[in-house]
Amino acid sequence: MTRVGILGAPRPIPAQRWLAPVGAAVAIALALPVFLLADWPLSGWAIAAVLWVGGEAFALLLARIRPSADNIAGSGILAFAMMFRLLAVLVVLLLAAAKDGDVGLAAALVYGLAYSVELLLSLVGYYSQEPTA
Repeated sequence: MTRVGILGAPRPIPAQRWLAPVGAAVAIALALPVFLLADWPLSGWAIAAVLWVGGEAFALLLARIRPSADNIAGSGILAFAMMFRLLAVLVVLLLAAAKDGDVGLAAALVYGLAYSVELLLSLVGYYSQEPTA
């Protein structure tokens, strides 16, 4: 008998893995007219957009590493690279906020919006799959 954890039975990786990043890109694109109309600092929007695109490019590079019980070194590299990605984004956002609080806040809000949209769509895609167990 298999035990089902708090998050439910394991599911396969969704076939439409591109949907979440595209949704985040749309969120970033839709934030631009809001910034223009509200006269918010466009440099904050641009910092967030560049960070998000850079993070996605790094994620594509990391997707080549296949974590498994047989490849412990690859799993470790993947874990540290994912932490580095998060820390790099955090450092850039903190530097932007230290230089100009309004720009830093704008960048953090846009990046947070894109991250939240991508996470939500990823979770919906994952939990819409049929359990494997």
